[in-house]
Amino acid sequence: MTTTFFLIRHAAHDNVGSYLAGRMGGVRLGESGRAQAAHLGRRMGREPIAAIWCSPRERTQETAKPIATACNVGEIAICAELDEIDFGIWSGKTFEELNGDAGWQAWNSRRQEASTPSGETMLGVQQRIVSLMDKARERHQNQCIALISHADVIKAAICNVLGLPVGNSFRFDIDPASITTIVSGDWGAKLIRLNELA
Repeated sequence: MTTTFFLIRHAAHDNVGSYLAGRMGGVRLGESGRAQAAHLGRRMGREPIAAIWCSPRERTQETAKPIATACNVGEIAICAELDEIDFGIWSGKTFEELNGDAGWQAWNSRRQEASTPSGETMLGVQQRIVSLMDKARERHQNQCIALISHADVIKAAICNVLGLPVGNSFRFDIDPASITTIVSGDWGAKLIRLNELA
């Protein structure tokens, strides 16, 4: 028995790529992001989605709603395990500001062992997403489930499936509004598609 996971990164918020949004409240989809989310809804409407699980952030919930509508899924489950990394005091800073921070430089050069100011590590992120996917697989055998999350959380799941150290997550991209497909069963897990743009 297998479960198909569609790991979907939220669509673009205003100024994506210019500052670290992290877990800041009030970060919503911009105009282009709303168009991306609508397009994702049309794309995912072709899939037999049984459930949608979503990060608590506004931008992920706004991405999930058109998918839920297109797939006739009545309820979007909010899951803390899908939340963005807790970047603590780094959240809200521009990348230009962060580039002068020694802790930020360590986070980006030694992701395997570094931690954020809040103490979260990539291994911790990986443990929470993998644990959630195991729970989802038990609940949704022979079904498809959409997980709406964030780039680094999705990268942590992919590294686990491919047997890569989480420090190697820079070797591939997870774009806004992209879909990564993983199939999981008692035999293990397999990456089917990476960073598909709908």
